Amino acid sequence: MSNLLEQLKAMTTVVADTGEFAAIECYTPEDATTNPSLILKAVQQEQYRPLLDQTRTWVERQNLSQTSALNLMADKLAVSFGEQILKVIPGRISTEVDARLSFDTQATIERARGLIRLYEEAGIGKERVLIKIASTWEGIQAARQLETEGINCNLTLLFGFAQAVACAEAGVYLISPFVGRILDWYKKDTGRDSYPAAEDPGVLSVSKIFNYYKQHGYNTVVMGASFRNSGEIIELAGCDRLTISPQLLDELASTEGHIERKLDPAKTGAEQTKLSLNEAQFRWMMNEDAMATEKLAEGIRNFTADQIKLEQLLQS
Repeated sequence: MSNLLEQLKAMTTVVADTGEFAAIECYTPEDATTNPSLILKAVQQEQYRPLLDQTRTWVERQNLSQTSALNLMADKLAVSFGEQILKVIPGRISTEVDARLSFDTQATIERARGLIRLYEEAGIGKERVLIKIASTWEGIQAARQLETEGINCNLTLLFGFAQAVACAEAGVYLISPFVGRILDWYKKDTGRDSYPAAEDPGVLSVSKIFNYYKQHGYNTVVMGASFRNSGEIIELAGCDRLTISPQLLDELASTEGHIERKLDPAKTGAEQTKLSLNEAQFRWMMNEDAMATEKLAEGIRNFTADQIKLEQLLQS
């Protein structure tokens, strides 16, 4: 009998959720995702420090203002990690736009274009890159424009159904609904210590989104993210993609058993009414969803905090 990871790969595209390309090489995922928190963690390890030094030296040669230099340094470092990761995976790397731009559509567009330029200067085409953007209304509209330019986007920090609907309508390439962080919120809100995997609120949220997309013919890829345990992953077997941390990849790879397909485009359950949201309707649905509102704001704050720490390292 094959291990759980190999069985999962037969029905779902597995993505590595890490900035550590040494770890990625061990598990042969199709794609990989990074964010400021993962890159911050990686550059504090000795083996990745040369990338930090090389980035700093490269940007110093550009003769830019302090603010412009710092922005470019952070983006160049993220691209440098992406460049190394792409050497060990066959698919795409997701690279994140500065979370401080989450409520500025035009600034997000410009920063995304800049990231693609840095990749192209490194000899990497945009077809191997996904630009990660927070799933705010402004971020979704930025993605709408970028998709028309052939720049594919990964809409992250997605917790609520309104975000998923708006992303599909905008023609976004991929969304990353966060499973574990949804579970965290409900455990705190209800005082429960745990949920069975089949009743996990994060699992139920992703399942609903997956079935809605398939029922209404949306091409947007659903990639479950932010897992707290392997049970959540197993309950989402069959999802388009799942981005998984090295720790959980290792657990799946070292466990034998049987995985049953849980999500299937041909079996999407009860019909869900198709929605079309304008900005006011989107904001109202988010307002009515305390979990999504709180976790989106928290996620932006946390990514921003780690982005600032990363910038401080770059300046040291």
